[in-house]
Amino acid sequence: MTKPDKPGEKTRPPKAPKGKGRARLWNMAAIIGTVAILAGVAIWAPSLKKARAAEIIVYKSPTCGCCRDWVDHLRDEGFRVTAHDRKDMSAIKAQNGITRKLASCHTALVEGYVVEGHVPARDIKRLLEEKPAVAGLAVPGMPMGSPGMEGAYEDPYDVLTFDKNGRTRVFSSY
Repeated sequence: MTKPDKPGEKTRPPKAPKGKGRARLWNMAAIIGTVAILAGVAIWAPSLKKARAAEIIVYKSPTCGCCRDWVDHLRDEGFRVTAHDRKDMSAIKAQNGITRKLASCHTALVEGYVVEGHVPARDIKRLLEEKPAVAGLAVPGMPMGSPGMEGAYEDPYDVLTFDKNGRTRVFSSY
């Protein structure tokens, strides 16, 4: 505030300097605005990503606890899961190209891919990001330590890609 020159005159805020000073003020305002926007993106981006999470349809046995735990794992990782209980899983597996070599206790479908068994959510997310030319992912059997099969110990296991001809490749190892 400036001091009044004459008694009874109102005080006024100082004027912004012209030229370089005013440009500096605008630059500072732009920097502060940019920082605020980036901070907002950093705070809100994870929730936006979860809001756009893929829907995954899971076919499982109604009595299998590890299948329920795997569904919980997917939900915890942001997937929208629709679970269907089936007493006989053989038809679902046959329709989706799951051989005995790849089979596990549950089968899921997500964005055109098949997911067989206890595949970690991070591998499903990677599959959906990379979009490889495969039929899907599988964790054959029920290895201890995989999502839904947590316990006192962990078995080493591979997540495999498979194609419609039954060829497999290692996608990741645990």
